[in-house]
Amino acid sequence: MLHIIDDEEVIRDSLLWLAKSRGIAATAYDSGKTFLTALDNQRPGAQGQCVLLDVRMPDLSGIALFDLLAARGQTQVLPIIFLTGHGDVPMAVDALKRGAFDFFEKPFNDNKLMDRVQEALLASEQASASAAIHTRLAALSTREREVLDLILEGKMNKVIADKLGISMRTVEVHRAHIFDKMNVKTAVELARLLK
Repeated sequence: MLHIIDDEEVIRDSLLWLAKSRGIAATAYDSGKTFLTALDNQRPGAQGQCVLLDVRMPDLSGIALFDLLAARGQTQVLPIIFLTGHGDVPMAVDALKRGAFDFFEKPFNDNKLMDRVQEALLASEQASASAAIHTRLAALSTREREVLDLILEGKMNKVIADKLGISMRTVEVHRAHIFDKMNVKTAVELARLLK
């Protein structure tokens, strides 16, 4: 999903049309505050997301919104591409150093912009998937992590039980919990997920 944030309606409409022409789902917002409200009400998903953000807007500037999203730790899963009609080199360099995905000056090349949007969407999908895996791993108990590590080494239940000084039945229970929490059915799937 592409989020377009610009206070100029003509720019929003143009970017919505451009995204649609590339088959990219998009929503437009007239301010950073409107976008934040929508973002806070959205359910997290695996779908990639990207923000096209105008630098200069009344109330909450694009730079201020970027800083807010960065402070919330959202710029990895929500890459920001800045758009500006008043850009300067120092502003672009600063935004990129602080984690912006890209910076385009108006008027911009439509194809180059949409190519970068698609790259940002892909990067967002990958970051979201990685974050979901880390969240699942964090849900494992210390003992489940120990069992997980031994499963990934290819150890059989009996060997794991001996190594950890627990019963084979306890290993089987931990293994079932690990597979359930990691949302996999086999050790092979688990290994693929965590490679």
